[in-house]
Amino acid sequence: MNVLSPAIEVLSSVIAVLRPAIFGVAAVTALGATASWAVRTRRVRPFSALARVTRRSIDPLFLPTERRVVRMGGQPANAPWWTVGAVAVGGLILLSLLEFLKQQLMLLVASTLSGVTGILLLTVNWGFMLLKVAIMARVISSWVGGSRYSRWWGWSFKLTDWFLTPLRRVLPTFGPLDLSPLVAYFGLSLLQMLVTGS
Repeated sequence: MNVLSPAIEVLSSVIAVLRPAIFGVAAVTALGATASWAVRTRRVRPFSALARVTRRSIDPLFLPTERRVVRMGGQPANAPWWTVGAVAVGGLILLSLLEFLKQQLMLLVASTLSGVTGILLLTVNWGFMLLKVAIMARVISSWVGGSRYSRWWGWSFKLTDWFLTPLRRVLPTFGPLDLSPLVAYFGLSLLQMLVTGS
C-alpha cells in the first residue's frame, strides 16, 4: 500500500462530510437571510415574535457583511443575500480545492508507480499548471484593481512577466483589450500536450 493512500482516504472522508455540511450551512444562511429580509422590508409585523428573534439573534450574524457592503456603497438590506452568496461560493471553492488536492495525490501515487519518468512528467505538468493559474490570477487582478506590487497578486506578475511582456510586443493591439494572457494560456496548454502528452 502506498504511503499516500491514507491521506487520500482521509481527504475522501472529509469531502464526504463537508459536502452536506456546506449545503446545510448555506440552507440555514438562506433561511436567516429570508427572515432578515422579511423583517427589514416589513413583510412581517415589526413587533412580532419572528421580528424580535430575527433582530436579536439573526441580524447580528450579518453585521460583518453589512459593514463591508456599506463601505463598498451597497444597501445594508442586501447584506444577508451577500452572505448567502459568500457561504455558497466559499463552500464550492473549498470543495473544489479539496477535490483538486485529492486528484493530485492520486496522480502522485500513479506517477510513483511509473518510476522516475512518471515523477518527472508529473513535475512538468505541475509547472505548466502553476503558470496557467498565475495567468488566470493576473487576469482576475486586472478586473478587481490588483497591481504587480500587491502582496496578493504580485506573485502572478513575477511568474508570468518573462513570457507575457515579449508576447505583448508581438501581438497586435485591439484597443484596450489585451489578448496576450489568452494566447499565452492556450500556448502553454498546447506546449504541455506536446511535452507531456496530457
